Amino acid sequence: MNFIPFSQKQLKVLRWWCPGGADSGCDGIICDGAVRSGKTLCMSVSFVCWAMASFNNGYFALCGKTIRSAKRNLVTPLVAALSDLGFGITDRISSNILVVTCRGVTNTFYIFGGRDEGSAALIQGITLCGVLFDEAALMPRSFVEQAVARCSVDGSKLWFNCNPEYPGHWFCVEWVKKAKEKNLCYIHFTMEDNPSLSDKMLQRYRKLYSGSFYQRFVLGKWVAAEGLVYPFMSAENMLCDVPEGDADEYVISCDYGTVNPSSFGLWGLYGGVWYRIDEYYYSSRREGVSRTDEEHYDGLCRLAADRHISKVIVDPSAASFIEVIRRHGYFSVIPAKNSVIDGIRKVSTALKQGRIKICKVCTDCIREFGLYRWESSGKDIPLKEDDHSMDDVRYFVSTYLIDDDGGIFAAAMDR
Repeated sequence: MNFIPFSQKQLKVLRWWCPGGADSGCDGIICDGAVRSGKTLCMSVSFVCWAMASFNNGYFALCGKTIRSAKRNLVTPLVAALSDLGFGITDRISSNILVVTCRGVTNTFYIFGGRDEGSAALIQGITLCGVLFDEAALMPRSFVEQAVARCSVDGSKLWFNCNPEYPGHWFCVEWVKKAKEKNLCYIHFTMEDNPSLSDKMLQRYRKLYSGSFYQRFVLGKWVAAEGLVYPFMSAENMLCDVPEGDADEYVISCDYGTVNPSSFGLWGLYGGVWYRIDEYYYSSRREGVSRTDEEHYDGLCRLAADRHISKVIVDPSAASFIEVIRRHGYFSVIPAKNSVIDGIRKVSTALKQGRIKICKVCTDCIREFGLYRWESSGKDIPLKEDDHSMDDVRYFVSTYLIDDDGGIFAAAMDR
Protein backbone atom coordinates (compact mmCIF):
# COMPACT_ATOMS: atom_id res chain seq x y z
CA MET A 1 0.00 0.00 0.00
CA ASN A 2 1.36 3.42 -0.98
CA PHE A 3 0.98 5.92 1.85
CA ILE A 4 0.97 9.64 1.09
CA PRO A 5 1.67 12.26 3.77
CA PHE A 6 -1.14 12.41 6.32
CA SER A 7 -3.13 15.55 7.06
CA GLN A 8 -2.86 17.19 10.48
CA LYS A 9 -6.17 15.67 11.63
CA GLN A 10 -5.16 12.21 10.41
CA LEU A 11 -1.89 12.56 12.31
CA LYS A 12 -3.83 13.49 15.44
CA VAL A 13 -5.93 10.33 15.06
CA LEU A 14 -2.78 8.26 14.65
CA ARG A 15 -1.08 9.53 17.82
CA TRP A 16 -3.77 10.86 20.22
CA TRP A 17 -3.32 7.84 22.52
CA CYS A 18 0.48 8.01 22.69
CA PRO A 19 1.83 8.47 26.25
CA GLY A 20 2.54 12.06 27.14
CA GLY A 21 0.13 13.51 24.57
CA ALA A 22 -2.56 16.02 25.49
CA ASP A 23 -5.34 13.48 24.75
CA SER A 24 -3.67 10.31 26.01
CA GLY A 25 -5.81 10.33 29.14
CA CYS A 26 -9.05 10.18 27.13
CA ASP A 27 -11.15 7.01 27.26
CA GLY A 28 -11.76 7.02 23.53
CA ILE A 29 -12.10 9.00 20.32
CA ILE A 30 -14.93 10.10 18.02
CA CYS A 31 -14.22 11.10 14.42
CA ASP A 32 -17.21 12.37 12.45
CA GLY A 33 -17.67 14.42 9.32
CA ALA A 34 -17.81 14.23 5.54
CA VAL A 35 -17.62 11.11 3.42
CA ARG A 36 -14.24 10.32 1.87
CA SER A 37 -12.52 12.53 4.44
CA GLY A 38 -9.84 10.00 5.41
CA LYS A 39 -11.22 8.89 8.77
CA THR A 40 -11.45 5.13 8.44
CA LEU A 41 -7.97 3.98 7.39
CA CYS A 42 -6.01 6.19 9.77
CA MET A 43 -8.35 5.26 12.63
CA SER A 44 -8.14 1.51 11.99
CA VAL A 45 -4.32 1.60 11.72
CA SER A 46 -4.12 3.70 14.87
CA PHE A 47 -6.49 1.32 16.68
CA VAL A 48 -4.30 -1.71 15.96
CA CYS A 49 -1.06 0.15 16.79
CA TRP A 50 -2.55 1.27 20.12
CA ALA A 51 -3.73 -2.29 20.84
CA MET A 52 -0.31 -3.79 20.10
CA ALA A 53 1.47 -1.12 22.17
CA SER A 54 -0.90 -1.47 25.13
CA PHE A 55 -1.83 -5.16 25.45
CA ASN A 56 -0.61 -8.69 24.83
CA ASN A 57 -2.98 -11.64 24.35
CA GLY A 58 -5.92 -9.26 24.44
CA TYR A 59 -9.26 -9.37 22.63
CA PHE A 60 -10.61 -6.51 20.54
CA ALA A 61 -13.60 -5.88 18.24
CA LEU A 62 -13.81 -4.38 14.76
CA CYS A 63 -17.45 -3.50 14.12
CA GLY A 64 -19.24 -2.48 10.93
CA LYS A 65 -22.89 -2.28 9.96
CA THR A 66 -22.52 -5.87 8.73
CA ILE A 67 -19.64 -8.32 8.87
CA ARG A 68 -19.41 -8.00 5.10
CA SER A 69 -19.08 -4.21 5.22
CA ALA A 70 -16.61 -4.46 8.12
CA LYS A 71 -14.40 -6.76 6.07
CA ARG A 72 -14.64 -4.52 3.00
CA ASN A 73 -14.26 -1.12 4.68
CA LEU A 74 -11.98 -2.06 7.59
CA VAL A 75 -10.27 -5.41 7.29
CA THR A 76 -9.16 -5.49 3.65
CA PRO A 77 -7.38 -2.10 3.62
CA LEU A 78 -6.19 -2.62 7.21
CA VAL A 79 -4.53 -5.96 6.43
CA ALA A 80 -2.74 -4.40 3.44
CA ALA A 81 -1.54 -1.45 5.52
CA LEU A 82 -0.42 -3.56 8.49
CA SER A 83 1.44 -6.01 6.25
CA ASP A 84 3.38 -3.14 4.71
CA LEU A 85 4.19 -1.87 8.20
CA GLY A 86 5.70 -5.23 9.19
CA PHE A 87 2.89 -6.75 11.28
CA GLY A 88 2.14 -10.45 11.05
CA ILE A 89 -1.50 -11.12 10.08
CA THR A 90 -3.45 -14.36 10.32
CA ASP A 91 -6.92 -14.00 8.80
CA ARG A 92 -9.29 -16.72 10.05
CA ILE A 93 -11.96 -15.96 7.47
CA SER A 94 -14.53 -18.57 8.54
CA SER A 95 -14.34 -17.47 12.18
CA ASN A 96 -14.29 -13.71 11.42
CA ILE A 97 -11.09 -13.29 13.40
CA LEU A 98 -7.79 -11.49 12.75
CA VAL A 99 -4.72 -12.44 14.77
CA VAL A 100 -2.04 -9.73 14.70
CA THR A 101 1.55 -10.26 15.85
CA CYS A 102 4.52 -7.91 16.19
CA ARG A 103 7.76 -8.21 18.19
CA GLY A 104 6.49 -11.00 20.42
CA VAL A 105 3.07 -9.39 21.00
CA THR A 106 -0.09 -11.18 19.83
CA ASN A 107 -3.64 -9.87 19.95
CA THR A 108 -6.94 -11.15 18.57
CA PHE A 109 -9.46 -8.97 16.72
CA TYR A 110 -13.04 -10.21 16.32
CA ILE A 111 -15.18 -8.87 13.46
CA PHE A 112 -18.82 -8.06 14.28
CA GLY A 113 -21.78 -6.66 12.38
CA GLY A 114 -24.23 -4.30 14.10
CA ARG A 115 -27.06 -4.56 11.59
CA ASP A 116 -30.17 -4.67 13.80
CA GLU A 117 -31.42 -4.96 17.37
CA GLY A 118 -30.66 -8.68 17.44
CA SER A 119 -26.97 -7.98 16.81
CA ALA A 120 -26.41 -7.02 20.44
CA ALA A 121 -26.73 -10.68 21.43
CA LEU A 122 -23.79 -11.61 19.19
CA ILE A 123 -21.30 -9.62 21.25
CA GLN A 124 -22.57 -10.55 24.71
CA GLY A 125 -20.24 -12.48 26.99
CA ILE A 126 -16.90 -11.46 25.49
CA THR A 127 -14.44 -9.32 27.46
CA LEU A 128 -12.71 -6.71 25.31
CA CYS A 129 -9.72 -4.40 25.65
CA GLY A 130 -11.08 -2.07 22.99
CA VAL A 131 -13.65 -1.71 20.23
CA LEU A 132 -13.73 0.21 16.96
CA PHE A 133 -17.11 1.15 15.46
CA ASP A 134 -17.00 1.98 11.74
CA GLU A 135 -20.09 4.05 10.82
CA ALA A 136 -21.41 3.99 14.38
CA ALA A 137 -24.46 6.11 13.53
CA LEU A 138 -25.76 3.33 11.26
CA MET A 139 -25.75 0.78 14.08
CA PRO A 140 -28.53 0.18 16.61
CA ARG A 141 -27.98 1.85 19.95
CA SER A 142 -28.40 -1.51 21.71
CA PHE A 143 -25.48 -3.02 19.80
CA VAL A 144 -23.15 -0.08 20.43
CA GLU A 145 -23.96 0.07 24.13
CA GLN A 146 -23.58 -3.69 24.53
CA ALA A 147 -20.16 -3.56 22.83
CA VAL A 148 -19.12 -0.61 25.01
CA ALA A 149 -20.12 -2.59 28.10
CA ARG A 150 -17.79 -5.42 27.01
CA CYS A 151 -14.75 -3.11 27.35
CA SER A 152 -14.08 -3.77 31.03
CA VAL A 153 -10.30 -4.28 30.96
CA ASP A 154 -8.21 -1.56 32.61
CA GLY A 155 -6.84 0.75 29.94
CA SER A 156 -9.50 -0.15 27.37
CA LYS A 157 -10.55 2.57 24.91
CA LEU A 158 -13.49 3.22 22.59
CA TRP A 159 -13.09 4.24 18.94
CA PHE A 160 -15.96 5.66 16.87
CA ASN A 161 -16.23 7.05 13.35
CA CYS A 162 -19.33 8.03 11.40
CA ASN A 163 -20.92 10.34 8.87
CA PRO A 164 -23.53 12.71 10.32
CA GLU A 165 -27.25 11.98 10.42
CA TYR A 166 -30.01 14.25 11.79
CA PRO A 167 -29.28 16.28 14.98
CA GLY A 168 -31.66 14.25 17.14
CA HIS A 169 -29.98 10.97 16.27
CA TRP A 170 -29.10 9.03 19.42
CA PHE A 171 -25.38 8.91 18.60
CA CYS A 172 -25.20 12.66 18.14
CA VAL A 173 -27.17 13.33 21.33
CA GLU A 174 -25.52 10.75 23.59
CA TRP A 175 -21.96 10.65 22.26
CA VAL A 176 -20.98 13.52 19.95
CA LYS A 177 -22.56 16.25 22.09
CA LYS A 178 -21.32 14.56 25.28
CA ALA A 179 -17.80 13.77 24.09
CA LYS A 180 -16.14 15.99 26.66
CA GLU A 181 -18.43 14.73 29.43
CA LYS A 182 -17.55 11.12 28.51
CA ASN A 183 -13.84 11.98 28.38
CA LEU A 184 -13.54 11.35 24.64
CA CYS A 185 -11.25 13.03 22.13
CA TYR A 186 -13.41 14.55 19.34
CA ILE A 187 -12.13 15.31 15.82
CA HIS A 188 -14.33 16.67 13.02
CA PHE A 189 -13.30 15.90 9.43
CA THR A 190 -14.05 17.56 6.10
CA MET A 191 -13.14 16.29 2.64
CA GLU A 192 -10.20 18.68 2.60
CA ASP A 193 -8.66 16.65 5.45
CA ASN A 194 -8.07 13.74 3.05
CA PRO A 195 -4.85 14.52 1.13
CA SER A 196 -5.50 11.64 -1.30
CA LEU A 197 -8.46 13.49 -2.87
CA SER A 198 -7.58 15.67 -5.84
CA ASP A 199 -9.38 18.94 -6.56
CA LYS A 200 -11.16 17.15 -9.41
CA MET A 201 -12.50 14.46 -7.07
CA LEU A 202 -13.51 17.06 -4.48
CA GLN A 203 -15.59 18.83 -7.12
CA ARG A 204 -17.11 15.55 -8.20
CA TYR A 205 -18.29 14.71 -4.69
CA ARG A 206 -19.69 18.21 -4.21
CA LYS A 207 -21.87 17.71 -7.29
CA LEU A 208 -23.19 14.32 -6.18
CA TYR A 209 -25.35 15.52 -3.29
CA SER A 210 -27.90 18.21 -2.59
CA GLY A 211 -30.02 19.44 0.34
CA SER A 212 -29.44 17.75 3.67
CA PHE A 213 -27.29 15.02 2.08
CA TYR A 214 -24.92 17.71 0.78
CA GLN A 215 -24.67 19.31 4.21
CA ARG A 216 -24.03 15.95 5.85
CA PHE A 217 -21.82 14.10 3.41
CA VAL A 218 -19.89 17.03 1.91
CA LEU A 219 -19.89 19.62 4.72
CA GLY A 220 -20.01 17.02 7.51
CA LYS A 221 -22.82 18.67 9.48
CA TRP A 222 -25.48 17.08 11.68
CA VAL A 223 -28.53 18.72 10.05
CA ALA A 224 -32.23 17.96 9.81
CA ALA A 225 -33.77 16.91 6.51
CA GLU A 226 -36.31 19.44 5.26
CA GLY A 227 -38.17 20.43 2.11
CA LEU A 228 -38.24 18.24 -0.99
CA VAL A 229 -36.52 14.88 -0.76
CA TYR A 230 -35.13 15.29 -4.29
CA PRO A 231 -34.97 19.08 -4.84
CA PHE A 232 -32.61 18.77 -7.81
CA MET A 233 -35.25 16.90 -9.83
CA SER A 234 -36.99 20.21 -10.58
CA ALA A 235 -34.24 20.99 -13.10
CA GLU A 236 -35.34 20.46 -16.69
CA ASN A 237 -32.18 18.56 -17.60
CA MET A 238 -33.06 15.81 -15.09
CA LEU A 239 -35.78 14.50 -17.47
CA CYS A 240 -35.24 12.93 -20.87
CA ASP A 241 -36.95 11.32 -23.84
CA VAL A 242 -37.24 7.54 -24.18
CA PRO A 243 -34.15 6.20 -26.00
CA GLU A 244 -34.72 4.72 -29.43
CA GLY A 245 -34.56 0.98 -30.09
CA ASP A 246 -34.65 -1.99 -27.75
CA ALA A 247 -32.94 -1.97 -24.39
CA ASP A 248 -30.24 -4.45 -23.42
CA GLU A 249 -32.33 -5.50 -20.43
CA TYR A 250 -35.70 -4.74 -18.85
CA VAL A 251 -36.80 -4.74 -15.20
CA ILE A 252 -40.10 -3.70 -13.58
CA SER A 253 -40.35 -2.31 -10.03
CA CYS A 254 -43.71 -2.29 -8.24
CA ASP A 255 -45.19 -0.42 -5.31
CA TYR A 256 -48.52 -2.11 -4.70
CA GLY A 257 -51.62 -0.61 -3.14
CA THR A 258 -55.33 -1.30 -2.84
CA VAL A 259 -56.68 1.86 -1.22
CA ASN A 260 -53.41 3.65 -1.96
CA PRO A 261 -52.17 3.92 -5.57
CA SER A 262 -50.19 1.18 -7.28
CA SER A 263 -47.13 2.32 -9.20
CA PHE A 264 -45.11 0.09 -11.54
CA GLY A 265 -42.01 1.40 -13.32
CA LEU A 266 -40.56 -0.15 -16.47
CA TRP A 267 -36.76 0.21 -16.60
CA GLY A 268 -34.63 -0.28 -19.70
CA LEU A 269 -30.84 -0.49 -19.84
CA TYR A 270 -29.32 1.58 -22.66
CA GLY A 271 -25.56 2.00 -22.93
CA GLY A 272 -24.99 1.25 -19.25
CA VAL A 273 -27.69 3.69 -18.05
CA TRP A 274 -31.09 2.62 -16.71
CA TYR A 275 -34.04 4.64 -17.99
CA ARG A 276 -37.54 4.59 -16.49
CA ILE A 277 -39.21 4.38 -19.89
CA ASP A 278 -42.85 3.76 -18.97
CA GLU A 279 -45.15 3.33 -16.02
CA TYR A 280 -48.41 1.88 -14.78
CA TYR A 281 -50.03 4.07 -12.12
CA TYR A 282 -53.49 3.36 -10.79
CA SER A 283 -55.20 5.29 -7.99
CA SER A 284 -58.56 3.91 -6.92
CA ARG A 285 -59.36 7.26 -5.28
CA ARG A 286 -58.67 9.11 -8.51
CA GLU A 287 -60.50 6.60 -10.71
CA GLY A 288 -63.31 5.84 -8.25
CA VAL A 289 -62.97 2.04 -8.70
CA SER A 290 -60.70 -0.42 -6.89
CA ARG A 291 -58.80 -3.12 -8.75
CA THR A 292 -58.09 -6.69 -7.72
CA ASP A 293 -54.71 -8.38 -7.68
CA GLU A 294 -55.53 -10.02 -11.01
CA GLU A 295 -56.44 -6.68 -12.57
CA HIS A 296 -53.16 -5.19 -11.38
CA TYR A 297 -51.41 -8.24 -12.84
CA ASP A 298 -53.08 -7.46 -16.19
CA GLY A 299 -51.67 -3.94 -15.86
CA LEU A 300 -48.23 -5.44 -15.24
CA CYS A 301 -48.54 -7.55 -18.40
CA ARG A 302 -49.60 -4.54 -20.49
CA LEU A 303 -46.62 -2.57 -19.17
CA ALA A 304 -44.25 -5.42 -20.05
CA ALA A 305 -45.88 -5.93 -23.48
CA ASP A 306 -43.77 -8.39 -25.49
CA ARG A 307 -40.48 -7.50 -23.77
CA HIS A 308 -38.41 -10.05 -21.87
CA ILE A 309 -38.43 -8.86 -18.24
CA SER A 310 -35.40 -10.01 -16.23
CA LYS A 311 -37.01 -9.38 -12.86
CA VAL A 312 -40.17 -7.97 -11.35
CA ILE A 313 -39.34 -6.33 -8.01
CA VAL A 314 -42.31 -5.92 -5.67
CA ASP A 315 -43.05 -4.12 -2.42
CA PRO A 316 -42.17 -6.81 0.19
CA SER A 317 -45.43 -6.22 2.09
CA ALA A 318 -47.53 -7.11 -0.99
CA ALA A 319 -47.55 -10.85 -0.31
CA SER A 320 -50.81 -11.52 -2.16
CA PHE A 321 -49.65 -9.75 -5.33
CA ILE A 322 -46.28 -11.51 -5.21
CA GLU A 323 -48.15 -14.81 -4.97
CA VAL A 324 -50.35 -13.92 -7.97
CA ILE A 325 -47.25 -13.21 -10.08
CA ARG A 326 -45.63 -16.46 -8.98
CA ARG A 327 -48.78 -18.47 -9.63
CA HIS A 328 -48.96 -17.28 -13.24
CA GLY A 329 -45.35 -18.44 -13.69
CA TYR A 330 -44.50 -15.95 -16.44
CA PHE A 331 -42.33 -13.40 -14.58
CA SER A 332 -39.45 -13.94 -12.18
CA VAL A 333 -40.47 -11.97 -9.07
CA ILE A 334 -38.43 -10.95 -6.01
CA PRO A 335 -39.38 -8.91 -2.91
CA ALA A 336 -37.76 -5.48 -2.76
CA LYS A 337 -35.24 -4.32 -0.17
CA ASN A 338 -37.03 -1.66 1.83
CA SER A 339 -34.62 0.47 3.83
CA VAL A 340 -36.19 3.90 3.30
CA ILE A 341 -33.43 6.37 4.23
CA ASP A 342 -30.60 4.27 2.86
CA GLY A 343 -32.66 3.76 -0.30
CA ILE A 344 -33.35 7.49 -0.70
CA ARG A 345 -29.64 8.20 -0.41
CA LYS A 346 -28.87 5.59 -3.08
CA VAL A 347 -31.56 6.96 -5.41
CA SER A 348 -30.27 10.50 -4.95
CA THR A 349 -26.72 9.43 -5.76
CA ALA A 350 -27.80 7.34 -8.77
CA LEU A 351 -29.78 10.27 -10.20
CA LYS A 352 -26.98 12.78 -9.66
CA GLN A 353 -24.44 10.39 -11.19
CA GLY A 354 -26.68 9.80 -14.21
CA ARG A 355 -26.86 6.07 -13.54
CA ILE A 356 -30.65 6.25 -13.75
CA LYS A 357 -32.79 8.65 -15.74
CA ILE A 358 -36.51 9.44 -15.67
CA CYS A 359 -38.24 9.74 -19.04
CA LYS A 360 -40.81 12.47 -19.69
CA VAL A 361 -43.57 9.93 -20.38
CA CYS A 362 -43.56 8.91 -16.68
CA THR A 363 -45.90 11.74 -15.69
CA ASP A 364 -47.04 10.40 -12.32
CA CYS A 365 -43.47 9.68 -11.28
CA ILE A 366 -42.45 13.22 -12.27
CA ARG A 367 -45.44 14.66 -10.39
CA GLU A 368 -44.40 12.83 -7.21
CA PHE A 369 -40.79 14.02 -7.49
CA GLY A 370 -42.22 17.53 -7.20
CA LEU A 371 -44.31 16.68 -4.12
CA TYR A 372 -42.27 14.17 -2.10
CA ARG A 373 -41.16 15.97 1.09
CA TRP A 374 -39.59 15.37 4.47
CA GLU A 375 -41.66 15.54 7.64
CA SER A 376 -41.16 18.67 9.75
CA SER A 377 -40.30 16.60 12.86
CA GLY A 378 -36.53 17.03 12.37
CA LYS A 379 -36.07 13.29 11.92
CA ASP A 380 -35.23 11.49 8.69
CA ILE A 381 -38.82 10.58 7.85
CA PRO A 382 -40.41 11.36 4.48
CA LEU A 383 -44.13 12.14 4.44
CA LYS A 384 -46.25 9.08 3.67
CA GLU A 385 -48.05 10.74 0.78
CA ASP A 386 -47.23 11.22 -2.89
CA ASP A 387 -44.65 8.46 -2.43
CA HIS A 388 -45.80 5.51 -4.55
CA SER A 389 -43.67 6.07 -7.63
CA MET A 390 -40.94 7.21 -5.25
CA ASP A 391 -41.13 3.82 -3.55
CA ASP A 392 -40.98 1.83 -6.78
CA VAL A 393 -37.94 3.85 -7.92
CA ARG A 394 -36.30 3.17 -4.55
CA TYR A 395 -37.09 -0.55 -4.79
CA PHE A 396 -35.39 -0.75 -8.17
CA VAL A 397 -32.26 1.09 -7.08
CA SER A 398 -31.85 -0.64 -3.71
CA THR A 399 -32.68 -4.14 -4.92
CA TYR A 400 -31.39 -4.42 -8.47
CA LEU A 401 -29.13 -1.51 -9.30
CA ILE A 402 -27.04 -1.23 -6.15
CA ASP A 403 -25.68 -3.93 -3.91
CA ASP A 404 -27.09 -3.57 -0.39
CA ASP A 405 -23.75 -3.28 1.40
CA GLY A 406 -21.29 -2.26 -1.20
CA GLY A 407 -23.04 0.38 -3.25
CA ILE A 408 -21.94 -1.46 -6.40
CA PHE A 409 -23.91 -0.82 -9.56
CA ALA A 410 -25.04 -3.90 -11.47
CA ALA A 411 -24.84 -4.02 -15.24
CA ALA A 412 -26.00 -6.58 -17.75
CA MET A 413 -23.47 -8.79 -19.51
CA ASP A 414 -23.43 -8.72 -23.31
CA ARG A 415 -25.84 -11.33 -24.58
